[in-house]
Amino acid sequence: MEDSAALTPGVGPRYRSVDSCDVEIPRPFCLVVFGVTGDLAKRKLLPSLYRLARSGLLPEHYFVIGVGRGDLGKPAFRGAVRDAVQGALEDEFDFRTWSDFSHRLYYVRADDTGSDSFRPLKRRIGDLEKRHGTTGNRIFYLAVPPDAYEAVASRLGAAGLSRPEGGYSHIVIEKPIGRDLESARRLNMVLRASFEEDQIYRMDHYLAKETVQNILMFRFANSIFEPLWNRRYIDHVQITVSETRGIGHRAGYYDGAGVIRDMFQNHLFQLLALTAMEPPVAFESENVRDEKVKVFRSIRPFPPPAADDVVALGQYGSGTVNGESVAAYRDEPGIPENSATATFGAMKVYIDNWRWNGVPFYLRSGKRLASRKAEISVHFRPVPHLMFAHTLEGRIEPNTLIMKVQPEEAISLVFQAKTQGTRVCLGTETMDFSYRKQSVLGDYERILLDCMQGDQMLFVREDGVEQSWSLLSPLLEMLEASAAPDRFPNYESGSAGPAAADLLIQRDGRAWRPL
Repeated sequence: MEDSAALTPGVGPRYRSVDSCDVEIPRPFCLVVFGVTGDLAKRKLLPSLYRLARSGLLPEHYFVIGVGRGDLGKPAFRGAVRDAVQGALEDEFDFRTWSDFSHRLYYVRADDTGSDSFRPLKRRIGDLEKRHGTTGNRIFYLAVPPDAYEAVASRLGAAGLSRPEGGYSHIVIEKPIGRDLESARRLNMVLRASFEEDQIYRMDHYLAKETVQNILMFRFANSIFEPLWNRRYIDHVQITVSETRGIGHRAGYYDGAGVIRDMFQNHLFQLLALTAMEPPVAFESENVRDEKVKVFRSIRPFPPPAADDVVALGQYGSGTVNGESVAAYRDEPGIPENSATATFGAMKVYIDNWRWNGVPFYLRSGKRLASRKAEISVHFRPVPHLMFAHTLEGRIEPNTLIMKVQPEEAISLVFQAKTQGTRVCLGTETMDFSYRKQSVLGDYERILLDCMQGDQMLFVREDGVEQSWSLLSPLLEMLEASAAPDRFPNYESGSAGPAAADLLIQRDGRAWRPL
């Protein structure tokens, strides 16, 4: 990697070349991680910070404070961080990077039960800023359970840590942002009592994946696709996020949430917005987020009396996934034996605007399915006249554009072409573009860099959160009021989901793309 700062005279932003692009090195900062001993910090945040340091993408002056309830000395904390980093790495551990990185790690025990409990933390931050030569730029990352967000945000405000002091002060929270419209509004009110909207980073790590970011580039930088991106040429759109794994150790959270809260309100609706949005006036965070909110405002409300026509739910039973026998959802540790929580959802969405009027968007997501996949498939209308009717057998398959998010990050275009030979025969062909080389930056690395650089494009705005909940909350209330434990389980682990999901799309004469 070549540090372009060495080539650029004078004072200004420093850059480093990563994946053929120049990445700006952030300004000096302090990162405070609440819940530093938890699963999120150990699996994602701390390894991502280490990888940024190893890639030379962190500034010369920075430090990290881990905040927790337990008593941890400096050696014990640094040892725990090293174990987490080594456990998450898929490549070689770099001892030189670790030596420098570890000397920037500190631990603070914080009692979050009192309104003034973070004042000692503020003093510690001030002392370390002087020691490390940072400039007052502070990021507070809440890697804590969602029910702790309000308390931590309020106490940061009470301690005066939400007010910028010579730099920026950012707060980062993960999904879920509330569990319904009322709780989302309450959380937003609490956040806004201490922080301004441009200080709040509501993250969805899906948005940092290469293919997701490429959706806008692909649409708006290629004149051969954008003119076709409307109801005249597109028959329907499918968005799928399927998982082979079960709930793991998340029983406490998941059984109170279910698939719609866990996946639809955030991941799937964000993919929907990027696929359906209008061109922003400029590729800047507020303009892009404006257009995404407009999509949510245009979504047709779900009609409660006819919910079965637009929503299908499921819960996995026992079965076989990747050759391994797995238990039913109700047999998972911590799940009630009569739980009516949905682990699969399929949904038909209409966007009532000029571009998309009458075009259905089919969304589905579930656990313990046949394969792990996240993709957006755009299905174009079939040719209007079959002029080959006398020479071909069967129908001509419509063109399909497939944007794959995981596990492979790629874009494919399915089209028809004549097969070789003397007979007139058509065959389905595919053009592929793939990010074959593993990116240096993972999704959490990109998110952390954006937090450090003040770029909110990949983060969800307050009105976007509340608009999506305003659509889903009435539907959730109706579904949960009518939830019947005897309806579940209704699909086998390792399958493509419940029959109700197939019926949802088959009523329209269409079919899901195979898992």
